[in-house]
Amino acid sequence: MENALQATAFIDSNSAEIINFATTVIGKENHPTQQAIKLYYAVRDGIFYDPYRIQFPPAGMKASTTLKQGYGYCVAKAVLLAAAGRAIGIPSRIGFSDVKNHLSSEKLLQVMQSDVFAWHGYTEFYLNQRWVKATPAFNKSLCDKAGIKPLEFDGINDSIFHEFDTAGNKHMEYLHEHGHFYDLPFQQIITAYKDHYPVLAKMIDQQAKIAITGNFENEATAN
Repeated sequence: MENALQATAFIDSNSAEIINFATTVIGKENHPTQQAIKLYYAVRDGIFYDPYRIQFPPAGMKASTTLKQGYGYCVAKAVLLAAAGRAIGIPSRIGFSDVKNHLSSEKLLQVMQSDVFAWHGYTEFYLNQRWVKATPAFNKSLCDKAGIKPLEFDGINDSIFHEFDTAGNKHMEYLHEHGHFYDLPFQQIITAYKDHYPVLAKMIDQQAKIAITGNFENEATAN
């Protein structure tokens, strides 16, 4: 459990911002399962899902960065939820899967040029003597707009993507599991994105150049 409780470069659970966020969310609740539930919904609905403003320099993937921005894609939100869990003493880690989104929007398909999401991220909490999955990716307002069922989390059962939407259409299909990690496997993810997504490959290289010049934060704000 030691690795699942320590702050890391990306899961910076020792930052003042993450600690304040986590302790504010749980309030006076002292039961770990109920604490985890509160954290889950705070990240699911309080941090908006946005796959169009991914920040690939390492600083952009830190939990505290996502919290400050108020938005992130699945991996960023999973990292934040894990950091919040560790900040209050709940063993937490992050897991990854390749998933096929049968209901991808045209806009996202243009960017990804694929309906397969490589290295989709989720969080795992150690609760009641077992690891349980929590997927905080899609906020409820987005789900309501898209006609898909928001993922709920009870601290007991795995919270993973629904196979069908509210109309019975095929939605998410899990293709491959990459396993769990105690910190973000940054380079593995970047390599996978470059291999799978030509548009993202260009974006990654552009952001790397901006980061080298020291203008990353200004450029991200401008965009």
